[in-house]
Amino acid sequence: MIVLNRRHLFALAGAGLAGAATAGCGSRSASALQRGREDGVLRVGLAGERPYGYSAPDGTVTGEQPEVARAVLAKLGIGGIEAVQVGFDGLISGLQQGQFDVIAAGMTITPGRCGQVAFSRPDFLAPPAFLVPDGNPRGIRTFEGVHRARLRLGVLRGSAEEEYASAAGVAAENVTAFDGQSELFRAVATGKVDAGALTRISLLDELSRNPGSGLTVTPGVTALVNGARVVPAGAFAFARTETDLRDAFDAALAELHSSGEWEKLTAPFGFTSDNLPPRDLTTRAVCSGTATL
Repeated sequence: MIVLNRRHLFALAGAGLAGAATAGCGSRSASALQRGREDGVLRVGLAGERPYGYSAPDGTVTGEQPEVARAVLAKLGIGGIEAVQVGFDGLISGLQQGQFDVIAAGMTITPGRCGQVAFSRPDFLAPPAFLVPDGNPRGIRTFEGVHRARLRLGVLRGSAEEEYASAAGVAAENVTAFDGQSELFRAVATGKVDAGALTRISLLDELSRNPGSGLTVTPGVTALVNGARVVPAGAFAFARTETDLRDAFDAALAELHSSGEWEKLTAPFGFTSDNLPPRDLTTRAVCSGTATL
């Protein structure tokens, strides 16, 4: 397991990996899969969002997607990962600019993102939910309800939930975008916003680390975009030119899903068999908006 401290993570991100992109790496003209096999590591982009991909207090890079990525890459002859942490809204641009080879940050597959990156097969299912005061006094159950009641909603900047709110008609002036989960949590706790929207598994993780907060997490909700029910599938993301890496990664990920190893790897982060995507759920269908569960 590769250990990077926070200082190292942010130094790499701030420097845009200027040195790491050349020093100690194979030829930049080689494919990412070839470089990974030559170097023994692949660079992954994180956003510091728990439980998907983050740096633990001791500096260990962990989370559902880093741990799954390690297991997948081991099957491909790549020994480990190096992590670069950026803001969630900077993940796609960082991938496109070559700061890292794969996004391992729990990114939800959306049609808009499918035009920018090549997603792996669905890695997990994670429906959105709302963080609200105990008892849910405003009765928040849907994004459309937030719109009708003209409530103030907090989201993560660049998140799928930001898109869901817009699709439901929530006015831009009623949506506040935050850079991290802790900021979002505090905004709900202090009444700056009436509710926060994020994947339910993320909100439950944050709530577990803030006992006595007076907040609760609603059941998972169904989001609608252009009148269609969203299938909340998260995946790894690759540059669109790196088809060899994506295809090899997909094959190994499918093995983890079918063998039961995925559930063992992800259980420490709150994932269960309910989060395991159906075998017939395809990225193509999610990208086109035609997927159903």
